[in-house]
Amino acid sequence: MERLGILGGTFDPVHVAHLAAASAAGHQLALDRVLLMVARDPWQKHGRVEAPAEARYAMVAAAIEGVDKLEASRLELERDGPTYTADTVAELTAPGRELFLIIGADVAAGLDTWDRVGELQQRVTLALVDRSDGRSPASPVGWRAVSVHMPRLDISSSDLRRRIAAGEPVDFLIPAAAVQILRARGLYTAR
Repeated sequence: MERLGILGGTFDPVHVAHLAAASAAGHQLALDRVLLMVARDPWQKHGRVEAPAEARYAMVAAAIEGVDKLEASRLELERDGPTYTADTVAELTAPGRELFLIIGADVAAGLDTWDRVGELQQRVTLALVDRSDGRSPASPVGWRAVSVHMPRLDISSSDLRRRIAAGEPVDFLIPAAAVQILRARGLYTAR
């Protein structure tokens, strides 16, 4: 049985907290692989994603190059229309595969707003990443869920975009390979 983790997001830009969550989930849940699923056009953030999808994918791929069991995925980039997790999970569902949807414990409170929640509840186990006090987060009603613990890293993509636009350093907050790409492409500098 393949144990496959999915950490989806805009990764606008990718940062060390994203990678720490993927790594912690992979290790703690004995996952065979963790896909960092780059959303092309996330329906809940439509019109609010700043960097082009291909640039975001390039940053993720560069950030995890050579990291065992972490993979950048183009699955959502190759699908037309808005990006829905339910579509991605349906495409990844296969005999002999167990899916773990890796989300922040804070995101779990809004799961009822997601598209086709019932399908997701049937197909995935939530991997709830706790970045607070180390206590296991409460499992949302109706979901199979496990806890993933990681150190608290107060880093957000929105703050990183602000820092870049202001000319502040982001070194060590964003992996060096991803910083090279965003600088080469002039991402997040025009405000």
